[in-house]
Amino acid sequence: MTDVDNDANNSGDDDVDLAALSDEDLTLQMHDDLYDGLKEEIAEGTTILLDRGWSAEKVLNDALVEGMRIVGIDFRDGILFVPEVLLSAHAMKAGMEILRPLLAETGAESVGKVVIGTVKGDIHDIGKNLVAMMLEGAGFEVIDLGINTDVDEFISALDEHQPDILGMSALLTTTMPYMKVVIDTLTERNRRADQIILVGGAPLNQEFGDAIGADAYCRDAAVASEMAKELVMARRGNPEPAGPSVRT
Repeated sequence: MTDVDNDANNSGDDDVDLAALSDEDLTLQMHDDLYDGLKEEIAEGTTILLDRGWSAEKVLNDALVEGMRIVGIDFRDGILFVPEVLLSAHAMKAGMEILRPLLAETGAESVGKVVIGTVKGDIHDIGKNLVAMMLEGAGFEVIDLGINTDVDEFISALDEHQPDILGMSALLTTTMPYMKVVIDTLTERNRRADQIILVGGAPLNQEFGDAIGADAYCRDAAVASEMAKELVMARRGNPEPAGPSVRT
């Protein structure tokens, strides 16, 4: 790789011979490469670990999910910003493209399953896409319904995929109330308790989330990822170790 080929985010990692590193050092290097958004290095590191006999699930958890956990913490704390986290998420996807078919073959369980979409009337998806990427980075299987999703589409996806979590996003104050339409419809059909419901978007706040009956309001993608894991583990009777609250 020449200097011309170097990505602006590449902090010298192109000089590292990944194959020469021990398993432990390679895993740590992959955390750094995820942080820097280096897709090719993540794909290479993933392949090296698999060739060394690592299971796809171990590569996912130790190298990729742990690396994205670090990214999520710094995003939550304001050290990283959306463009940088998007780069990290795309790098994560490079590793997932290699691991996904192997995980399917072994029947490895994901952390949980999430159906997510931007609500009817709203065509904004950057925040929703980032949440979906962060959830996948945390080990969730994500079914993204896209934008302008009406209640029937949400319910159809719940029927088909039987997720642990339903996530709804809105960027417009005029579309926020549609979240309540979805929740009220689930309540009317005696299905409200079937999924954990997370809501988020720039105009939302905790008061709104409480008022419409959501299980949690998530102020950003990092919080959504943490909250999703915490609530799924709690529902399964296996709460994660106590840490700083991610609710606002």
